[in-house]
Amino acid sequence: MTVRTRFAPSPTGYLHVGGARTALFSWAFARHHGGTFVLRIEDTDLERSTPEAVQAILDGMNWLGLVHDEGPFYQMQRMDRYRAVLAEMLANGTAYHCYSSPEEVEAMRERQRAAGEKPRYDGTWRPESGKTLPAIPADRKPVIRFKNPLDGDVTWHDVVKGQITINNRELDDLVIARPDGTPTYNFCVAVDDWDMQITHVIRGDDHVNNTPRQINILNALGATLPQYGHVPMILGTDGQKLSKRRDAVSVMDYSDKGYLPEAMLNYLARLGWSHGDDEIFSMEQMCSWFDLTHLSGAAAQFNPEKLAWINNHYIKAADNQRLADLVQPAMLKDGAIFDGAPSLPAVIALLKERANTTVELAQSAMLFYRQPAPDAALLQQHLTDAIRPALKQYTELCRTVEWNKAAISAALKQVLAEHGLKMPQLAMPLRLLLTGQLQTPSIDAVIELFGRDVVLARLTNTAD
Repeated sequence: MTVRTRFAPSPTGYLHVGGARTALFSWAFARHHGGTFVLRIEDTDLERSTPEAVQAILDGMNWLGLVHDEGPFYQMQRMDRYRAVLAEMLANGTAYHCYSSPEEVEAMRERQRAAGEKPRYDGTWRPESGKTLPAIPADRKPVIRFKNPLDGDVTWHDVVKGQITINNRELDDLVIARPDGTPTYNFCVAVDDWDMQITHVIRGDDHVNNTPRQINILNALGATLPQYGHVPMILGTDGQKLSKRRDAVSVMDYSDKGYLPEAMLNYLARLGWSHGDDEIFSMEQMCSWFDLTHLSGAAAQFNPEKLAWINNHYIKAADNQRLADLVQPAMLKDGAIFDGAPSLPAVIALLKERANTTVELAQSAMLFYRQPAPDAALLQQHLTDAIRPALKQYTELCRTVEWNKAAISAALKQVLAEHGLKMPQLAMPLRLLLTGQLQTPSIDAVIELFGRDVVLARLTNTAD
């Protein structure tokens, strides 16, 4: 059997981190087995589905690198196929026309609620042996309902949750086509999974209630059932369901916040799946390890601090030019001046150890790409009359010293020794004059990166 998985989002907004995790699990399972990963856009909700939302999903998948093998398939482009299947089901008696109005169906449910019963469609128009159906109302277009089995159970072994059984009497006759002929969600999903020969459906556990309906439809079609696995939702730091109001829930939000896609994938993989105690791993490793037996049945909690830690790991390992390309646009918006400034990849190499995001990296790199504007009070505090002679001597040494970190550091130590000073007493005014701030990486590394001409231009005459 060739493994075929699918990711089937509804294009009603951004790519949610929960959806991205589902896509990752489906993608990794297909890759592990040398199978096929299908992307399907379930866009039958015409009121909420938009081209912009479709593009947002594709952008999120592309950013993460979750490349599909087939698709994207769009349900709205498969209407002829759905209509053909509906016609077959009407002909063979597994579906029927229902002329009950929405008001009549709601009245049925109100009566059932009043009687303490589960509200459901009562089967008024369901054709059965010896039953006389009501007269067809004039000028009323019918829906099509699936003729759900009346007895027995729907049972499946969920690869995450174990065996699940639903009695068919808990399920009413589902509407599978609206009065205008548009097919409904559960019907389309069943037909798509059948046509696309999906072998494994991995999705969020908010779909558990849809599964028995889809299984019954697939059985009515004579289709082979896929295996199902329903993963628990991701919770926020407060233990509640991730909320757009409280949390960053769009995948592309994390791109904007300076997270690398490989870090996001690594983190999402650990939200509900594990391989021993491994925390950091490549997607190649994940695909080689991934199976469904290690999916957790417990809800995972999103931990921003853990994500930041993982992102820092990947930033430290990333190519400096790649990081420079990522941060440069934001730095330009912030007024960075690159003419005559240090090499940005070299600056990135100095700063990336302490950066949790590329946003932080861009902000810290700005000290090399703007004119310093040291606070006058800080200058008065650190550039004292006792320090000026040492600063003047160091400035003169900078005219001739070999321009590398070791020689620059040696010159600093020489001046400190001759003037009886400690490193912070000279380093602080140097930082202020060169960068305008007191917090920087090692001062000798900063001086080396600025270059002799910039250093001399910013230090000359200051000590006088």
